[in-house]
Amino acid sequence: MMQLIKRVWAFFLCLMLLTVPNVLYAEAAPDWPANVSVQAEAGIVIDADTGTVLWGQNIHSQYYPASITKIMTALLVIETCDLDDVVTFSHNAVFNVETDSSNAEINEGDKLSVKDCLYALLLKSANEAGNALAEHVAGSNEAFAELMNAKAKELGCLNTHFSNPSGLNDPEHYTSAYDMALISKAAFSNPVFEEIDSTAYYKLPPNSTHPEGLTIYPGHRMMKKSTPYYYPGVIGGKTGYTRIAGNTLVTCAEKNDMKLITVILKGKTPQYWTDTKRMLDFGFENFVSLKAADYETSYSSVTDDLNFDGLALNKPEALVLNPDSRIIIPKNAKFTDADPELSYDISAGDPEHAVAKINYRYNDRVIGCTFLEINEELLQPKPAVKTELPVPAAGLSGETLAGETLSGEILSGETEGGSGEADTFSAPGSEDAETEAETEDYREKALRPFKIPMTAWLILIGVAAIVIIGGLIVFLIYKKEKEQEEYLIRREERLRRLKESGVSADEFQALVERKKSSYIAKKKKGANKKGGRKF
Repeated sequence: MMQLIKRVWAFFLCLMLLTVPNVLYAEAAPDWPANVSVQAEAGIVIDADTGTVLWGQNIHSQYYPASITKIMTALLVIETCDLDDVVTFSHNAVFNVETDSSNAEINEGDKLSVKDCLYALLLKSANEAGNALAEHVAGSNEAFAELMNAKAKELGCLNTHFSNPSGLNDPEHYTSAYDMALISKAAFSNPVFEEIDSTAYYKLPPNSTHPEGLTIYPGHRMMKKSTPYYYPGVIGGKTGYTRIAGNTLVTCAEKNDMKLITVILKGKTPQYWTDTKRMLDFGFENFVSLKAADYETSYSSVTDDLNFDGLALNKPEALVLNPDSRIIIPKNAKFTDADPELSYDISAGDPEHAVAKINYRYNDRVIGCTFLEINEELLQPKPAVKTELPVPAAGLSGETLAGETLSGEILSGETEGGSGEADTFSAPGSEDAETEAETEDYREKALRPFKIPMTAWLILIGVAAIVIIGGLIVFLIYKKEKEQEEYLIRREERLRRLKESGVSADEFQALVERKKSSYIAKKKKGANKKGGRKF
């Protein structure tokens, strides 16, 4: 019986696949581009808005990051400190660095603001500035490294561990291209970080070494028009180098309404500049960034009509798409090639009025998301409307009743039991009360589930019909088998009774055959006689 049921259900599953709408057999989406390569051991290019990996090589392998570590240091300091805080450089901050490592010539006892230290850290790659900021935030490099690791975990890094704020050589100081891209994405989403890191030059204030101050410049050559590696659209980034780490590089560039981040680990001079250019060209030439709200139709809005005292009112969209959320797709693809997946998993960092999230997938990868949000218009209080009371009956003209005027206002001055201050009120059934009820109705309906697309209804109806038909056939098969089973039980019972009566089954069968033959012969004889009559 179970085998039969399994075969029946297998048949209906196949039938269901044949009856699902033709959308399942639409033309396949174009392949994800991959026509790029780099000579560095690891490299990655991601879309900064969505975090989508456009291309990568050894993206989860662990490497030494060198000074690109300072991106994490700067981000953590910006999120923790006031930019006007004063930082005093200790002996340990100035001298706990490797010989000939990059610095801004700041001495023990010098004082700089957090803002000045950040410029020295990111533009001049000053290791003493990193140490001083770490001590200012956490008291020591070791304690600050713990904060760095906690932040890395918060950002989703799985192959990263920091042991100092500057990226100096340490066996326990490593990251991956993917993790560094996540850190850089968070950093370039911070306007303070982006402003500092994109600066063409900055003058540090006077100190014991430079009484006139020191002008510093970024080390990223792709930002400078005077170098052969200049790349239009580069916002900023960070270079790094140690003998063990090789050349490391983070770059952020913006063009064609798209913001890309690249990471190079274990590169070589000068090839790592060319590797970065290749990845940026690949991203800008093969992909396009789209605002989901401009193209999404299945979940674009949820509307309804209200009837109020017989008067039809158009309600604004109850749920609307976030206007800024983007997805990224290949240039030769269409928005409809992306598959939307509705989710109600809303996190603390999502928009305040979001009630649902739409994740978009392109084949096997997530390419962005948007949010269904309660329309803020529904949450705005409507202005109060002053209600005019009916004109009083004859004899009351010009008089007041309990201090009320005909306009529905309390007169200024002392009234019976009143405070003497002017006030307004809304009469029961007035437009004011109706407006409040209407607003509450808007809010209630805004939270109701939105309409299911027609395609989904057709699929559900088709599946339901198949299940009902399948259930009916299974029931008929079951009924037939049940009848057969009951027949066998009756047969066994009959044989038992025959045995008890002394008649064998063979004897009984022979008797049945004789009776059957006699009945057939008698029926034929009667038919022959009937055929011989005349009417």
